[in-house]
Amino acid sequence: MNLKTLLPALALALLAPTVHAALEAGAAAPDFKAPASLAGKEFSFSLAEALKKGPVVVYFYPSAYTQGCNIQAHTFAENIDKFHAAGATVVGVSLDSIERLKEFSADPDYCAGKLPVASDAKAEIARAYGLKVIDSFAGKQAATMLDSRGQQIGHEFTERVTFIVVPGSKIARTIGGVSPEENVKAALAAVQALKGATPAK
Repeated sequence: MNLKTLLPALALALLAPTVHAALEAGAAAPDFKAPASLAGKEFSFSLAEALKKGPVVVYFYPSAYTQGCNIQAHTFAENIDKFHAAGATVVGVSLDSIERLKEFSADPDYCAGKLPVASDAKAEIARAYGLKVIDSFAGKQAATMLDSRGQQIGHEFTERVTFIVVPGSKIARTIGGVSPEENVKAALAAVQALKGATPAK
């Protein structure tokens, strides 16, 4: 398997059923703080602070600058005004370094300066949410795999799962096992449905 087919296959593997169990609706959402970037500028993202404003869409993805993740970031960016109109904050979380995410967050083709992305370099947040984390695929170590720019990725991967977290730190919906575009579509429908709902206690 060459690198051109490796990344799409990796995306499929991370969507496949697994013995790891992502937290489901009704579960308490683990709080977290993480270094993040918006439009290339670093800041500290706090879930607790974001929840004071309304629902938060926390979307985990395998890696910046890979096929499905590029599509997902672009789709979120294109629809970010709709999420904001529904009163929701959106943040992407991956195991990328903050330096990679500074580039990704500012890239006009993907996050386009509209979408904050947070670094979970030690996979502590992903594991707290019950997500699968892998460090290799098809015999290839992450350190030797290349992204869509031809640069080494060099970090582990987490599966593509989105959590809709509502004030009260409860998970209202867990979205996984769908394409990047469908993931965004389902997340938007979920926060639009929540608009005007009573926050979870």
